Amino acid sequence: MKYVRNLAKIDNNVMSVSPQINKKTRPFVGILILLNDKKYCVPLSSPKAKFENKKNSVDFMRITHPTKKNEHGANKLIGVLNFNNMLPIKDELLSPIDLTIHKGDDLKRIAYKSLMRDQLDFCQRNQKMILKRANKLHDLVTKYPDKNINLAKRCCNFTELEKELDKYIKRN
Repeated sequence: MKYVRNLAKIDNNVMSVSPQINKKTRPFVGILILLNDKKYCVPLSSPKAKFENKKNSVDFMRITHPTKKNEHGANKLIGVLNFNNMLPIKDELLSPIDLTIHKGDDLKRIAYKSLMRDQLDFCQRNQKMILKRANKLHDLVTKYPDKNINLAKRCCNFTELEKELDKYIKRN
């Protein structure tokens, strides 16, 4: 979390972990990808009403369940990938998440772990598409920001965040 707070100081598009808005203990959960020889974490977000009608784009991907349907007969939304908020990361800053359902888990924890397992399954089944989208977005906003002004405004400044990661690793 300290690393994410550092990044948030240099880029307003880094997802908040601010204590003022009750996000201090929120885990930064995402999938790892390799992008131009650097590891990135693409944040996962839980399903929310505001995502129901949002379409996939270069910086946003809906995660749907392969068999469960919503009230309209479409595959049920179970989360989203926010490519615009992906962060460069090093292994030593990662903590694995145990998705095993244990005997002592309450119903809320079981539901959360099941949701995350379904999200992970989607990501594994669609990894080529996810990598292609992440690479395309990274290229658009780092190589051609003047041609993609609105997109670049929504995205983290990947170049600056990569520099900050290198500094953070050297300091720690």
